[in-house]
Amino acid sequence: MTEKMIRIFKILNAIQARPGISAKELADVCETTERTIYRDLRLIDLIAPITNEGYGKGYRFAGNFAIYPLNFTEQEALVFSMLPSVIDTSKLPPGFESAHDKVMATHFKEKSRHKDIIENIAEVIQMGTPAYREESENFLYPVIQAILAQKTIDAVYHTQSRNETTERKIDPYFLVPRDQRFYLIGYCHLKNEVRTFRLSRFRKVVITNKSFDKGDFTITQYLKNTWSIERGEENIHFKVKFSPVVARYVKEEEMFVRPKMTDLADGSLLFEVTVNHEREFLNWIFQYGPEAEILEPKVIREKVKEQLERWTTRYR
Repeated sequence: MTEKMIRIFKILNAIQARPGISAKELADVCETTERTIYRDLRLIDLIAPITNEGYGKGYRFAGNFAIYPLNFTEQEALVFSMLPSVIDTSKLPPGFESAHDKVMATHFKEKSRHKDIIENIAEVIQMGTPAYREESENFLYPVIQAILAQKTIDAVYHTQSRNETTERKIDPYFLVPRDQRFYLIGYCHLKNEVRTFRLSRFRKVVITNKSFDKGDFTITQYLKNTWSIERGEENIHFKVKFSPVVARYVKEEEMFVRPKMTDLADGSLLFEVTVNHEREFLNWIFQYGPEAEILEPKVIREKVKEQLERWTTRYR
């Protein structure tokens, strides 16, 4: 059985390396008979799309199929790497060690390639530096690494609202871009719940060897009715009237929630949306100045009126 497995690996590698290779050439590579190669090819055909385009044209993979990259999980790579130490290699046919080395070399080459890609992405994405710190280390690369590998991170994080710095273990789920900033959404072991972290507030990020599972967590459900990134506990239904001057621009806005928009007879736009936190939504409304009028809820309309009165008093 082990001999057949090694031979199948050789056949797959040979077909990928030399598309159009013949059965006789495969038999020479595997040091076996053509009859055995045909039998192996029937077995391989169940797991890999191998095609023979006619007499004298040999074998190749159909479409874009390839056995590289291997896409080993960490557990699979560990098990395969330990194989020579847990079996008696003296009882295996010649070629096992070289085949094993080739598979592991492919795996490490793939890991190196992935690392290079992540590093290049992290370098391309430019992030601003908080005004309150002269220098800010960019933790984008290790965070992306941890998310892809599903590894817990040890982190030091500064909570601005409490002006407090804490050490935490975080299972990083998703990286979310908002308003020229990145936010990490993940499970915080300190608070025992999923939290949102602003990336620029991390003081330290170290990837651990501990793996995690997101379970049934979905980013769509977590950010449901969230205008941008700040989440609240109570849904608020807004009705806003935009003047004809800005109505067409509002329609072009890219949003994370789906509003109901109704064109009115005078060219204005009635905009309705349900969000779970008012602050970010109001900040968006305020950019339109007097061209946007909050109709509902009444309590927030009154709060905005009071705020405008305070502004007017200050600028007198």
